[in-house]
Amino acid sequence: MAKAESDLRSMITQGKDPRELPWYKTDLEEVYQPAKTILENYSKIQPDQVLQHVKDVHGSHNFSSISILIHIQFPYPCIGAFRFLDMSIPQSPAYPEILERLKSGQKLLDVGCAVGQELRHLVYDGVPSENIYASDLRQDFFDIGYDLFADRSTLKSQFIISDIFDDNSELVKQLSNGVDIINAASFFHLFTWDQQITVAKRVVSLLRAQPGSLLVGRQVGRLDPTDPDDKSLSQEHYRHSVDTWKRLWKQVGDETGTEWEVDAWMVEWAGADRIMKDFHGGMETYKMLFIVRRA
Repeated sequence: MAKAESDLRSMITQGKDPRELPWYKTDLEEVYQPAKTILENYSKIQPDQVLQHVKDVHGSHNFSSISILIHIQFPYPCIGAFRFLDMSIPQSPAYPEILERLKSGQKLLDVGCAVGQELRHLVYDGVPSENIYASDLRQDFFDIGYDLFADRSTLKSQFIISDIFDDNSELVKQLSNGVDIINAASFFHLFTWDQQITVAKRVVSLLRAQPGSLLVGRQVGRLDPTDPDDKSLSQEHYRHSVDTWKRLWKQVGDETGTEWEVDAWMVEWAGADRIMKDFHGGMETYKMLFIVRRA
């Protein structure tokens, strides 16, 4: 098991059976937009069959199923609560720019892509799939995505099995200084402050070393973040405010000799129910969206 995977599993579950965690759900009552439209019009699932299709994929992999594989081996709340159907990239103000750039031949990496839901939205909106790369820890994520979106024979995007902390990974070998845009949805918040610094430096190394290289995404945020200098909190998932996110990128810029224009804002998470508040220590849950652009 990769170190990142092992650390995350331990930090999230604290030794509990993931099926007993509060965000684990065994059923789905509705497939929300835009996932429903993507499944209908991209995956060609009949509208009245979309919900059942998702449920079928959820249980069709036996011991590799979403309910067993993901909840036990990858027990992240965003997946355990079916939030992998919630696509964030079209919510970014930079989305029209992203579409234009990718349609003109630029390349995007979806890091921590899970089942690849974000990239399917891009392809549905006209991006050539060969202009998109995606990475995550296990092949199982990619296989589930192919089954969910019914595009194994048509999708030309390249999926890369990779640990973001591995200096010798295929991600580093194939894509260093090789992509124009990186999407990181529900990703940075999985790590400590120091780990996020390392991840951000990896982002810098993967993006082309030129003005306009772009990082977009979202993560769980908080209005009253802990002090990054408080070393007693060094093992906690770090939740940013807008100010601490800007501080992180200032530090990364200073340490890499680069400069970054950071735009970020908080949105109250209207859909965050009790189980997500429980996971985030009882605090009010916010989404922080961001656009980080190389100057």
